[in-house]
Amino acid sequence: MEMDDNNEIRYTKGSNKAKVLLVEEPQVYKQRWYILILFSLYSATNAFQWIQYSIISNIIVKFYDVSTSAADWLSMIFMLAYIPLIFPVTWMLDRYGLRMIAVLGSSLNAIGAIMKVFSCKPDLFVATMTGQTIASIGQVFILGMPSKVAATWFGREQVSTACSFAVFGNQLGIALGFLLPPIIVPDSDDKKEVEHNLRTLFIITASVTSLLAVLVILTFKKQPKSPPSHAQANYLTASNSPQSYGDSLKKLIFDKPSVLLILSYGINTGSFYGISTLLNDEILSYYPDNLKDAGQVGLTIVLTGIVGSILCGVILDKTRAYRKTTVVVYISTLASYILYTATLDSGNLWLVYVTGSALGFTMTGYLPVGFEFAAEITYPISEGTSSGLLNASAQAFGIVLTIVMRQLMTKVSVLAANIATCVLLAVGTLLTIMVKEDLKRQRANELQRDPPTPDDESNVSS
Repeated sequence: MEMDDNNEIRYTKGSNKAKVLLVEEPQVYKQRWYILILFSLYSATNAFQWIQYSIISNIIVKFYDVSTSAADWLSMIFMLAYIPLIFPVTWMLDRYGLRMIAVLGSSLNAIGAIMKVFSCKPDLFVATMTGQTIASIGQVFILGMPSKVAATWFGREQVSTACSFAVFGNQLGIALGFLLPPIIVPDSDDKKEVEHNLRTLFIITASVTSLLAVLVILTFKKQPKSPPSHAQANYLTASNSPQSYGDSLKKLIFDKPSVLLILSYGINTGSFYGISTLLNDEILSYYPDNLKDAGQVGLTIVLTGIVGSILCGVILDKTRAYRKTTVVVYISTLASYILYTATLDSGNLWLVYVTGSALGFTMTGYLPVGFEFAAEITYPISEGTSSGLLNASAQAFGIVLTIVMRQLMTKVSVLAANIATCVLLAVGTLLTIMVKEDLKRQRANELQRDPPTPDDESNVSS
């Protein structure tokens, strides 16, 4: 036991010499809800940009006179950009904090949207890809932040729920991305009409993203005056230690539970990226005259996913049953995808809506569960770093799955593509079951609430 210069007591417990700083009672601020809402909104607009081309891919192919593979890359560029850039971005997050990351993410998101306003000509596919690429770079500053925003601003009793609401923003954007483009840009052989409708879509997107970027620049705060939890206070203390960002990455990469969760999360979320990118073609292959239904099935998947995300966040805050919840949700995802695959060619669209709803509830409901489970088993490593690796894995699997599924859909069948995804999800389920639960963040909070006393001499080292 030792006393620092500020008369704060530090205890060193256990063989790992982990120091726990006893601080004043955590404090939360009403401003946390504004930060959460603002983050969720600009995250939503970025997710909207990701999916807005895919759900009208047949129109994009005709308008720009490009291949389906080229149109797929308007979605996959988000996945490709994330993988190399997440490492410098998470380093920046640890070094400079949330505000800089928020400003850069929202600004790049707006710049990409503005660029696309000037790409509404059949010979300007390169311009529209450039705008999408800029927005995809903005996504790197956004996608892995829910758990970091939650941990920075919310207390122990609300952190998982807050993370699920932050994920909700992303899912809301995807939902709107499925719903609005087919309505604003209906299928037409008249390129002038398509040009006008695309410009309308892009102007709306640019206006909203620009407004949100201005709000972020003017009002988004780096962190509250006082930490909201003991675990966050300990993290802030540890962040001043000499441990490097590279050391944190090594710990994540060489820790078995962490690696298993990174792989299983990548499979689940990568499958979601794949099915989202190719949903238009999957639905139209069986229901060729139902373009709007393709968007509405996607909307249904995401809306039920929003419910699943929030429900799972509440369950985690109430029960702390991280591993059990993760395993149950993953098994349910596999079962739902099997049902979706089995009913897609039934000829009954209402049945596809039902199975799609179940798939969305479980598959996207898994997102905050994965973030929070990772934050627990990798503490005190920054939530931004752990979630960044989860998302890098998801993007890698998403690219591979989208390409493989496209090839199987073209050369074999849609059924073959979905069966391959089911097999991969079965592998992910087994990996999830193998993850060992070690709730380090919860333990840090409990130790602060019931710290060791001077009488515990046998367990406390000087």
